[in-house]
Amino acid sequence: SVNISILIVAVVIFLLVLHHNFLGLSDFLKRELSDSNPLGLQPIDFIPAVPQRLADERNDKEISVVIAASDERLGGAIAAMNSIYRHTRSNVVFYIVTLNDTVDHLRLWLSTTALKNLRYRILDFDPRVLEGKVQVDPQKADTLKPLTFARFYLPSLVPHAEKAIYVDDDVIVQDDILELYNTPLKPGHAAAFSDDCDSTTNKVAVRGAGNQYNYLGFLDYKKETIRKLAMKANTCSFNPGVFVANLTEWKLQNITKQLEKWMALNVAEELYSRTLAGSITTPPLLIVFYKQHSSIDPMWNVRHLGSSAGKRYSPQFVKAAKLLHWNGHFKPWGRTASYAEVWEKWYVPDPTGKFSLIRRHSEAYEAK
Repeated sequence: SVNISILIVAVVIFLLVLHHNFLGLSDFLKRELSDSNPLGLQPIDFIPAVPQRLADERNDKEISVVIAASDERLGGAIAAMNSIYRHTRSNVVFYIVTLNDTVDHLRLWLSTTALKNLRYRILDFDPRVLEGKVQVDPQKADTLKPLTFARFYLPSLVPHAEKAIYVDDDVIVQDDILELYNTPLKPGHAAAFSDDCDSTTNKVAVRGAGNQYNYLGFLDYKKETIRKLAMKANTCSFNPGVFVANLTEWKLQNITKQLEKWMALNVAEELYSRTLAGSITTPPLLIVFYKQHSSIDPMWNVRHLGSSAGKRYSPQFVKAAKLLHWNGHFKPWGRTASYAEVWEKWYVPDPTGKFSLIRRHSEAYEAK
């Protein structure tokens, strides 16, 4: 009878363990997002459960933040996410868009460092989405960066969100991202950008016709297709490296299809200005959102820190900025850049050792 009692207890314990494991598997599956996307954006990772301690401390409101993470710039994306996470108590979920060969490196970096409590989803971007929409120079095929176009596909990246924030990988956030998320968008506007004529950003002249702060610098006004749009050449441009999107409005207006239309037309007619050579992401956005976008607080995109090695802003102003943006050739992790020490405060060392800050003086990094 003693043996029977022991056997019964053992069976009960086994059933309890089995039941517990089944519930754990069920909870894990519930955290999985949508299946593969027809655009080639494949969800390949899951959002870790929020530790109860953090769930108690942080607000319930979910804020979707989209960021692209290429392997050669992975340290930038890591620092950007860390700075966002450390400055907010909100429930931020990062949607990290990358290429398949970067996934293992990224997952290891996130899971074995101080970032292990981040909530995130890794999405594999299929470059074939861009076929027929981007002109590829056979001699410069390596210069094409597919991930720079991820922002065009926001509703596919975050299909269940009504609103999302997009940030480049060369930014550092110094305030609560919730404030940026709450940027008011006017009725009918699908996005809010920071205008290049705003008072906090110096105008950056570019040799030749036009400059980096108006439409003439990005579009070829000699082309009839551009002239027919009746867009004033001196219209202030905007910076698409940081913006807030109303995804409901984005889908209603079919913004992605509009962007793809202008990408394809450029392949056929070469509509972009050669003044800002290499800028192939901004022009379609300027066309689609011409006088149809809201504005974000200029302090949420203090940019051009990567335009030169010199310091264009005072230390006091840099400290007051809510978001710092190293757009330009001089990235804080590559060649010598201004205020690189601010960026380094948020950098988390690569556990694999592949990404090293010794590369600060490398010429391998290009402007986005």
